[in-house]
Amino acid sequence: MIQLLFVVVLAEASVAAALLFKTPLRKLAVLGLDRLKRGRRAPVAVKTVAGVFLALLASTLYSMAEISGRASDPDSGGGLTPTDQVLFSRHLLEASLMGYTLFLMLVIDRLHQYIRDLRGFKKNLEAVSKHNNMLEEAKVGISEETKKYQEEIANLNKEMNKLKLQVQEKTEEVHVAEDKALAIQKQSEGLLIEYDRLLEDNQHLRIQLQSIDLRLSSS
Repeated sequence: MIQLLFVVVLAEASVAAALLFKTPLRKLAVLGLDRLKRGRRAPVAVKTVAGVFLALLASTLYSMAEISGRASDPDSGGGLTPTDQVLFSRHLLEASLMGYTLFLMLVIDRLHQYIRDLRGFKKNLEAVSKHNNMLEEAKVGISEETKKYQEEIANLNKEMNKLKLQVQEKTEEVHVAEDKALAIQKQSEGLLIEYDRLLEDNQHLRIQLQSIDLRLSSS
């Protein structure tokens, strides 16, 4: 389960990194996400996957609460047994990975939406600019309709300025999302290091359990 979650987190981090930088990989990632979201059943599938992860996360948190409850129970002698410590560490790592998986899904969705919005705004801006240039050229030599064209050009300029402001706002949102994605990548690296440390602790705890079992069997 943990290995699968690490693979999912790394795959999502790779997709987020591909969306951050303007490379051919970004085009492939956007095309893949467009196809994934295409169709009426796509949102239902995404919600189903997110619901499954939420259910698994809730189950893991419940298991952690049960282990903590056993530690605080006076009948159990207080404190966690080595087995409970191993299980608690494993559940904690699983919960962290599932949380990062859900967060990365949200970041990828927002980055994809921002990129699509930026492309739409840029196309609108280019269309308005072309229309504006055509009106500027048509204005030459036409004296009777000069005022009409000037009013239309003024309106188009206002619309173009609004579109520029919208593009700037979306660009700032993309930068914020890029910073968050980079922070998530760094946290993923920290999780890999923490996973290695937990594996070592798990090995030590297993050795301690084996020695305890040997003592109990000898006694």
